Amino acid sequence: MIDLFDIMGPIMVGPSSSHTAGAVRIGRMARTLLGDTPVKASLHLHGSFATTGVGHGTDKALIAGLLGMPPDDLDIPLSFDIAEERGLKFTFDELDLRDAHPNSVRMELVGANDRRLNMQACSTGGGRILVTKLDGTDVSFTGDYHTLIIQNMDNRGNLADVTNALALAGVNVANMSMSRSSKGGNVMMIIETDDPAPDFIVQLIERQPGILQVIHYEKES
Repeated sequence: MIDLFDIMGPIMVGPSSSHTAGAVRIGRMARTLLGDTPVKASLHLHGSFATTGVGHGTDKALIAGLLGMPPDDLDIPLSFDIAEERGLKFTFDELDLRDAHPNSVRMELVGANDRRLNMQACSTGGGRILVTKLDGTDVSFTGDYHTLIIQNMDNRGNLADVTNALALAGVNVANMSMSRSSKGGNVMMIIETDDPAPDFIVQLIERQPGILQVIHYEKES
C-alpha cells in the first residue's frame, strides 16, 4: 500500500523534502536526544548535504531543527539570525563519512546544562530520516515510532527489567535492537513502541540497577 505521504511529501518550507524537511527533522531529533537547549553545535556535512546543501537551505534547516522549529515553520530561512539571538553558536564543515548515505550529517552538541551528544543521521527522502550513530555506537531508528534509547551496563537481567516494565504498562514493542562496545562494556538499547511509554514507566526503568540513562522520544504527530 502506498502512503499519501509518499506521493505528496511533507508540509514544509524549502525546495527539497530530503535536503530541507529531512534536515529540520534531524535537527529536532538531535535537540530531543540531547535533552537540553543546545548552545554549541559543530555540524559536519557529508555527500550531497555538503555539495548542494547550501543551495537547498540544508544548513539553515539543520539549525532551525536544533532551535525546535517544525518543517513548516516560516522562520526557517531566518534560523541563523534566530540562533544568534538565542545564544546558539554553530559551525559547519565538510566530512567524508565512510559508507554513509549521501544526505548525512554528524552533529556534536553541547547543551546549556553541559549535556553532550554526538549524533550521525541521514535524510532518506520525503522528509524521512534515519539515525545511524549515537555517541559512537551504531544504531538504526527513524523517529517514525515512539522510541526509548537506553544506555546501561552489561548486566544480566537489564533487558528483562525493561521489557517487563513496558509489559506492565501494556506498551507494545514494535522493534528492538541492542549494541554494546565490548563484553562487559556499556550497552545501548533502542526500543521502538506503538504507544508512548508513560512517565512512571520511564522513571521505573531509570531506577533499575545498571541503567545509566533513558531518553524517551515521542514521535511527532
